[in-house]
Amino acid sequence: MYALAIHGGAGALPRVQFTAAREDAYRHGLMQALAAGQRLLERGGCALDAVEAAVTVLEDNPLFNAGRGAVLGADGAAELDAAIMDGTDLRAGAVAQIRHIQNPVQLARRVLEDSSHVFLVGAGAESYAEEVGFRLVDNDYFITPDRQHELEALKRRPARAGGAWATQAVALDEPPLGTVGAVACDAGGRLAAATSTGGIAGKRAGRVGDSPVIGAGTYADNQTCAVSTTGHGEWFLRTVQAYDIAARLRYGGYSLASAVSEAITRRLSGLGAAGGLIAVDQRGEIVMRYNTPAMFRASVRDGEAARLHIY
Repeated sequence: MYALAIHGGAGALPRVQFTAAREDAYRHGLMQALAAGQRLLERGGCALDAVEAAVTVLEDNPLFNAGRGAVLGADGAAELDAAIMDGTDLRAGAVAQIRHIQNPVQLARRVLEDSSHVFLVGAGAESYAEEVGFRLVDNDYFITPDRQHELEALKRRPARAGGAWATQAVALDEPPLGTVGAVACDAGGRLAAATSTGGIAGKRAGRVGDSPVIGAGTYADNQTCAVSTTGHGEWFLRTVQAYDIAARLRYGGYSLASAVSEAITRRLSGLGAAGGLIAVDQRGEIVMRYNTPAMFRASVRDGEAARLHIY
């Protein structure tokens, strides 16, 4: 029995502003990513390979806020973060402030597999990437016209009291943030999670959100569950949200569904935080929740048809 779920970001998405053609493009992108992970699981592949494959496809799709098409920071550059975790032995790899690696999730996997560390940042992470054979790309590779227009529009906003526009998180009445992630359970009951993001449009250089932080935006433990989050990263950091779900199962006796519901509908909403998450447990149960108007999400289980939803 295998199970796989992916997300492509949570946020507000007014139907009237979302054309049928654009919605179809998002749906196609999500299904491509889901299929990439599912193919591996159907062949008996491991959960770790499946989440890496799914997230790689999403990083290569300019519709999402990860890899090519990521949002731009205040300096006009894309700065990327990613993490991946193996629930079998709690190995994890994470990278942040990446500007020249085409697929940050693949670099995070190399950190997990081949280094003695968990988290590498900035120039040090990219130096490691070169040492292990990654090809550097110009930052222009990640930049798309849509993201340039988004940043220009953000710059036209008046500064808020207490700080310039570039230090403020973009409100969730903007198009979906587009952080991407995947969680999987393979036929052997092994769990894995991966998350990748460009962060928040107009962010200050050096800002790191929850996505690459193990326990906040990404977590996997075969004894509990695998989790990937999306949304207002500062709140997911403060609540250590991904691990909070696992801890509810381990120490509180929660079911996966009740743990996720408690986290999203009570804790995060009670704090005024916006976003969502996907999770899977060792039995292949998939739970996806969000408190925003929409979340790009898709899932599939062994012997069942794939499911895809936006609203």
